Amino acid sequence: MRLDMPDPDYSASGRARSNFRLAVKLSLGFVGLVWLMFGLQQLIGPQMTALGLRPRDPAGLLGLVTTPLLHGSFSHLLSNSLPLFVGGVAMLFLYPNSSLRVLPALYLGSAALAWTFARPSIHIGASGLVYGMLTYVFVAGILRRDLRSVGVSLMVWFFYGSMVWGVFPLAPRMSWELHASGLVLGLVLAFVYRRWDRPPIKRYDWEDEDDDWPGSGLH
Repeated sequence: MRLDMPDPDYSASGRARSNFRLAVKLSLGFVGLVWLMFGLQQLIGPQMTALGLRPRDPAGLLGLVTTPLLHGSFSHLLSNSLPLFVGGVAMLFLYPNSSLRVLPALYLGSAALAWTFARPSIHIGASGLVYGMLTYVFVAGILRRDLRSVGVSLMVWFFYGSMVWGVFPLAPRMSWELHASGLVLGLVLAFVYRRWDRPPIKRYDWEDEDDDWPGSGLH
């Protein structure tokens, strides 16, 4: 598989660095909001958990908005915080145009899909969003086949590849339904937006010469 080299004038430009800083700030801001909501949960008490997703219950549709913001414990919050930050930065920086559509779709869609088939229980946590973002970043990088995107894809797989086990019902208190919903949506959306956010590719003189050789297919 041939990997394209993004044009350094694009990927190392001042605008690219500014976009990266913005992606970091926005991702930190959202993670900070999740932590703030967890603090409110501790002040208000367990009854705030009732605002989570309740499958096939019309009253539980409020969970489409609240589910990613609520967590059942401090360890639950910690386990989602770093991948939420990493996925957010990768999406906003590498895929700035498609992320304007993909992120809202993952945020609401992962909970909406789980609402249709998940167990009758209260489901909370940003795991559906996390699975959706990391799946999108991994698959989108492979589909685009440029060195920068593929490099981030491999990093995501190296650090978070084991999360794939979370889509199976292995732990009774874990919402594998949210995980599976996020993964499926991330996969589908990566294919839908596979032609978006392709960086300018650097071409060298010797590549143009190769194209002119006999048998290159160009006449």
